[in-house]
Amino acid sequence: MPVSRRQFIQQAGLAALASAAVPSWLQAASSANILTGVQLYSVREDMKKDPLGTLKLVAEMGYKHVEHANYINRKFYGYSAADFKKILSDLGLIMPSGHTVMGPGHWDWGKKDFSDSWKYTVEDAAIAGQELVISPWLDDSLRKTEDDLKRYMEVFNKSGELCNKSGMRFGYHNHNFEFTQKLGNKTVYDIILQNTDPALVTQQLDFGNLYGTGADALAIVKNNPGRFVSMHVKDEIMNAKGTGYESTILGKGVQVVKEIIDQGKKTGGTLHFIIEQEAYQGVAPLECIRQNLAVMRKWGY
Repeated sequence: MPVSRRQFIQQAGLAALASAAVPSWLQAASSANILTGVQLYSVREDMKKDPLGTLKLVAEMGYKHVEHANYINRKFYGYSAADFKKILSDLGLIMPSGHTVMGPGHWDWGKKDFSDSWKYTVEDAAIAGQELVISPWLDDSLRKTEDDLKRYMEVFNKSGELCNKSGMRFGYHNHNFEFTQKLGNKTVYDIILQNTDPALVTQQLDFGNLYGTGADALAIVKNNPGRFVSMHVKDEIMNAKGTGYESTILGKGVQVVKEIIDQGKKTGGTLHFIIEQEAYQGVAPLECIRQNLAVMRKWGY
């Protein structure tokens, strides 16, 4: 059926609005940007004892990308940003993202500006070659009321602006309280999603952490297209005490991992698939991440 001029204009307008709602980086993204990596917290004890030796083993397994969980006094695992980038590069590794908590002390409400420590965090992340600066926690004091949290989401957006100036993006990584704690009639996670600009603040969805809260990770991804640049790929199993869930080797637990990551790739805007395992059921952590990578490769990631 021929399309009238009015229908064409209306359809074009809707398409433009839809396009405008999608961040520019996502519009330009392609399958070539998709990566599989490992969160180094998975091998935290090994990294503590021998960071260089551990990174060498990680590279020999076939990993090309790592995510840090140790930035203290302007150093990654004891090395400056430039030195750590060189160490990784010499091993054929890249660090596209990392975890550093942005807390109450990082924003001065009087000056309406970030502390030097947070500015250094962003600066060093850029030097290290990160694409994402991810805060993996939300202090209790910032989520006492809905208004408190909404106010701090303004800081999230400003952190996104700061990261954008260095060609990066700011992100938030969830645990489980975001889905169990309600402020008013909304969960903390809903308030975060509704009060952050998708072009400035992405979400790193840890769908292992939320298992057991009643939240449906697959539905969350389907209902929030383009919001999840990164995912923590994690399976879950009931712990030995039978009191809750803990992470396990991919495919051995109860979370629908492949369905979630496939949906992330399809509609979630997910480019970074970061393997993380925090409990091991008697298997060595390095062996766990080796098996996890093999499973991801089998799944086509």
